[in-house]
Parts: sequence; C-alpha cells; structure tokens
Amino acid sequence: MEFVRTMVDVTVICVGKLKEKFYQEAAAEYVKRLKGYCKLNMIELAEQKLSKNPSLGEIQSALEKEEDAIPAKIPPHSSVIALAIEGKTRSSEELAAMISTWSHNASKHLVFVIGGSYGLRPSIKAGAWATLSMSPMTFPHHLARVMLLEQIYRACQINAGTRYHK
Repeated sequence: MEFVRTMVDVTVICVGKLKEKFYQEAAAEYVKRLKGYCKLNMIELAEQKLSKNPSLGEIQSALEKEEDAIPAKIPPHSSVIALAIEGKTRSSEELAAMISTWSHNASKHLVFVIGGSYGLRPSIKAGAWATLSMSPMTFPHHLARVMLLEQIYRACQINAGTRYHK
C-alpha cells in the first residue's frame, strides 16, 4: 500500500456550497471513505450571485471574482487539476495512473478545482497541471463534486489493488 504512504494531501476547491441534502450526504460518504487514503481538504468558495437571466458581462464579472478567490486557496507547491467540460476525459484507470504519477513527483499537494455554474475562467484552466472532464454531457456542478470524490476514491482503490473498481 505504497499509495497510502505517498499521498500526502488532496485539496478539492469548489465554487458554491452544497445545499441539497442528498448531495451533502453523498459527498460526506466519499470524504469519510477517503480518510484511509489521503488527507483531504474540502474548500467551498462563495459563488457570485447573478440575475435570473445574466448578461455575458455579468457572467464574466462573476467569473473574475471567483477566479480571484481560487489562487489564494491553492497551497504552495501544488499540482492543479481543473475540471472543465472541454478538459480531457479519462477512464478511472487513467485517473488512478495520474494520481500515482503525481504521488511520486515533488509536489506536496494535489488540488482539484471545480468552478461554479458557469465554469472556470480560461486562466485557471491554462495554469493547471491538467484539465479533467467528467463527461461531454452537462451536469450540475454540485453533482460534479460527488462524482469527483467518488473517482478519487476509486483511483485510490485501483492503486491499492482492491476490487472496488470492478
């Protein structure tokens, strides 16, 4: 179980708070399961309030404010993976291999960033070590958090050699 010893710190930065109880419970379950594999730090940033039918300018302004808050939460010497619909889709095994590769590099932290309803600004994605798409389909960003936590847990299981991922 070398993976357990080498995975020091995983941070998940999320724009927006989980309001629905079913998302909260699902996320909490995976946070609990991950305790045996990594030190997980969940950070929720405030999502900017927008009008019912926001203009492109309002959306850009909100993304800029959210963008300003994200870098302050990224620990030094981190490898950042930005979740983005245009990111690369990866299988569970490929994500496990990425995490395994990361666990052997000099970075002390692996940081996943999930944007709000309108995603992330291009500068956040451009500065990331990698981008990750959960699917070309559109999902609520709150569901993306649950899906990401499950996939991190699955990657841990794959790297530990368990049968969970089958």
